[in-house]
Amino acid sequence: MIKPWIFEFMQAPAPGEGTSLPDAVSAAFNESYAFWLEAERLGFEGIFFSEHHFGLSLSPSPNLLISAIARQTNRLRLGTMGNVVPFYEPWRLFEELAMLDHLTGGRLEIGFAAGVPQELARIGLSVEVARERFNEALDIIDAALVNPVVNHSGKYWKLENLTLMPGVFRQPSPPKWTTVVSTGSAQKSAQRRSKICTGFESVARVSEIFDAYRNECARLGLPASPDQLAIRRNISISRDAAAARAESEAAKAITRKVVAGDPRVVERSSLLLDVPKAGAGFSLHDDDYIAGTPSQVAEQIIEQCRRTGAGHLLAMLGRAASPQRRELLTLFSEEVIPQMRRAQIA
Repeated sequence: MIKPWIFEFMQAPAPGEGTSLPDAVSAAFNESYAFWLEAERLGFEGIFFSEHHFGLSLSPSPNLLISAIARQTNRLRLGTMGNVVPFYEPWRLFEELAMLDHLTGGRLEIGFAAGVPQELARIGLSVEVARERFNEALDIIDAALVNPVVNHSGKYWKLENLTLMPGVFRQPSPPKWTTVVSTGSAQKSAQRRSKICTGFESVARVSEIFDAYRNECARLGLPASPDQLAIRRNISISRDAAAARAESEAAKAITRKVVAGDPRVVERSSLLLDVPKAGAGFSLHDDDYIAGTPSQVAEQIIEQCRRTGAGHLLAMLGRAASPQRRELLTLFSEEVIPQMRRAQIA
């Protein structure tokens, strides 16, 4: 079975003719809210909200979005992919996540990310410092998940008998996720017993990253099933295949704009065997864009998940809020999700 999720980017709107920017922003939140409620009715597994700052997204605080939707839903799993850990005090982030798990009735998925270099740079954080803060903060959070009275002495934080509240989660062991783009990060995530999600890259490169995770789990004597692996993909779906392909090309242009200036992006050919070495950044690949009719989309999703061993597919069904986006949601749910749930992943 492949579990279907929504990946929510929340592209910032441009005001239309006769519409002020405040009205456009409010309308985007209202339309997105209706979209998320519809996702529960249509049988999606859950929603992962992204976190971005200073640019194209209306999601600088995804935990607020989770809190807003939690009380109007009953089944959807809700999480981030992920909270940009270097921007936070780890004790503060832990306490907020514990609150959210209770507010969601134990439906929280805890996702972490190290951050986008160009966003980190805007507040004076280098990639190196952000990575140090990320690793040290995760040590604190992981320890707090076991014992909420924290003692820690590191480079960035010194905490002594710090009691975090609420110290307990609704669910006994909330799922942890980490966004990764390298084999090294995949290995470290395995050591932390965190699930992983990746995107952008070719199926071959995703398989390499997932193999590194599986191999590290095997070395540690830990299980590594499809349920621990997720792919995030841009989905363009229509009963008109040509229209879906045109929409996919537009999505590629938006992605290039989003990652412009990211020093981790490496220009590479589209050959499946042309993959970066560990630590060499990541590349954009056509495999990140799945387009076509419902049957074509389902076929591509199942093929990619089978080749990589992923048990989760995070679908980015457009980036901007609109009533038309809900039509895509319905089409995907009615004709693609049943095939995903029947698929067998080794």
